[in-house]
Amino acid sequence: MAHTTTAAVITCIDFRFQEYIDTWLDHEFKTPKQFDRVALAGGIFDLYTVLKQVEISNKLHSIKKVILINHEDCGAYGAAGTYSKHKEDLKNAQKVIKTLYPHLAVNTYYMHLDGSVELMK
Repeated sequence: MAHTTTAAVITCIDFRFQEYIDTWLDHEFKTPKQFDRVALAGGIFDLYTVLKQVEISNKLHSIKKVILINHEDCGAYGAAGTYSKHKEDLKNAQKVIKTLYPHLAVNTYYMHLDGSVELMK
């Protein structure tokens, strides 16, 4: 039996953001709340690992979309984790995923310490 879902959601493991991420996902995915959730230190910091997870989610669950969420004050990025660095990395990840999987929509977001979520354009 095939198991399909709408999206793969890639976030950071940082405990400070989990409640915010849960609330945001509840808003984004009304019903049914079906998506593959991947939590990695640094979110998309290790693009190779992210790509492996997207491949698995795509192959096993026929996803239609990838959602990438990085956040402010990320320990995995350390001092290099400026707003502009996150924006650059998110856009690069989006480009690479779209190149490898042109059928997937890729949305990128940046979460602030107060839990607000910014769509990266």
